[in-house]
Amino acid sequence: MVDTGRVVAGPWAATFLGDFGAEVIHVEGPPFGPSYADPSRLLPPLLPPGAPSGAQVSESWVQYGRNKFSLGLDITRPQGRRLLLELFRRSQIWIDASRPGTFDKLGLSDRTVLRANPSLVIVHVSGFGQTGVEGYRRRASYDLVAQAMSGYLSAQGEPEPSPPMQSGTAINDLVTGLGGAAAAVMALRHAERTGEGQVVDVAAYELFFLMMENMAVDYFARGEVRARHGRAHPRLYPYGIYPAKDGWIVLAAPTPLSWRKLGQLVGLPQEPAWETMSGRLAARESIDPRLRTFTSTRTVRELEELGVANDVAFAPILTMREIAQNPQYAAREMLLSWNDPVAGPVRGAGIVPKLSRTPGRVWRGAPWLGQDNEQVLRGVLGLPSGSIDRLRATGIIGAYRPTNGGVKDEPARGSSAGASSAPSLGTLRGRGRHRT
Repeated sequence: MVDTGRVVAGPWAATFLGDFGAEVIHVEGPPFGPSYADPSRLLPPLLPPGAPSGAQVSESWVQYGRNKFSLGLDITRPQGRRLLLELFRRSQIWIDASRPGTFDKLGLSDRTVLRANPSLVIVHVSGFGQTGVEGYRRRASYDLVAQAMSGYLSAQGEPEPSPPMQSGTAINDLVTGLGGAAAAVMALRHAERTGEGQVVDVAAYELFFLMMENMAVDYFARGEVRARHGRAHPRLYPYGIYPAKDGWIVLAAPTPLSWRKLGQLVGLPQEPAWETMSGRLAARESIDPRLRTFTSTRTVRELEELGVANDVAFAPILTMREIAQNPQYAAREMLLSWNDPVAGPVRGAGIVPKLSRTPGRVWRGAPWLGQDNEQVLRGVLGLPSGSIDRLRATGIIGAYRPTNGGVKDEPARGSSAGASSAPSLGTLRGRGRHRT
C-alpha cells in the first residue's frame, strides 16, 4: 500500500490497515527534515520531553504513524514521479489525502495511474469530496470544519444561546480514516475477484453526516430540526450525565426492562404513563429531580457497584489516569508498550478490533522520514546501490533521522503486538508477492 496522506484522516486509514498486516509505504516529500511536509510529525506535544527541537517527534505521529515504512521522495520532480508510478504498479492500494486535483497537476491523474495498474484501488480522502460544487470541492478543510458541515456541531452542547460544543479530539479525522480503510478493503475484495481497480471518494463531512442517526429522516418526515440538549438526549430518557457525590456518572435506561430495574433501585413511583418513552420524556422535569437526588448522594464508585448488582447501566466517566488503571483495558490489551525510533519507549492505544485468527500487532514505531529509502527502492523497485546513491545525491530522495542517541526499533510488548519478525519488503518481493 502507498500512503501519500498528511496529518490524520488519510494516514490513519493506512495505519489502521497496517496494524493488521498491510505493508504501508508512507511517501513524504521535501523538506527532508523539520518543518516537514507532513505537519503531524511536529504537532505538540513532542517527545522525548526536553530534547532539542530537531530530536523530537509528535505524540500524534508516534500513535498514528506506527507500522509503516517511510520513503522520502520528491514527487514534484519528474524522476520522483516516475518512481512513485513504479510503486503504484507494484501496489494494491493507494491512499491519498490531498486536495482534489493535486495529483492531476503532477501528471498522475487517476486515469494515468489506473492505466499503469488497472487493478489498483485508489482511495481519496478529502474534506468535501472529489466531485460536486467547485466552490466546496477546493475548500480548505480540517476536522472541525467537517464537524460543522456535517450537522454534528449543531447537536452538541447546551441549548441556545450557548454556543455549540466541539469535540475535544480529532474525532472526525479518526472516523473518516476508519471509513477510508473499510472502503479500501471493500474495493480490494472486488479487485481480487475481477482484477478491476477503482477510485474510492471519501468526504470527511459525509462520514459524520451518516453518523447523525435519523436526523435526515426526521427532518424530511416531520420538518424536525434537532436542537441541542446539553447533557440530555433528545429522544431517549433517562439517558444522560448525572451528578454524583464526587463527580459525574452516566446513566442509561432507555428500554422498558432497564427502566423498570432503575425504578426498583431508585424507588420511583409506578406511574403507568412513565412506562412509555414518550411518557417519560413528557415527565422529564418530574422524574429528573428524583434521579439527581439518588445519584448526588452517592459516590461514583457506589453507583457503579449498585449498577452492577442491579443490572442498571451506570458508568463512570473515565479520565486517562483512570483508564491506565482500568482492569478491562488491561485484560483486553488496549494499552501497549513499544519502542519508537525517535521518542524511545512509549505506551499508547492498542489494536482494535480483536481478530481471533489474524490479530493485529505493533511491529515497529513510527518511522523517521526516509528511514526505509533503501529497503523500498531496492526491495520493491529493484534499484541497484549506484542508482540509489545518485537519487540521494540529486535530492530526489531524502531522509532525516532526529539525533537522540539511537533508539532500537523493536516490536511492542503484549500478545496483541505479536512476536514474529517485522515484515520485509525485500523478502516479499523475492517471493513475488504484491504489497497492499
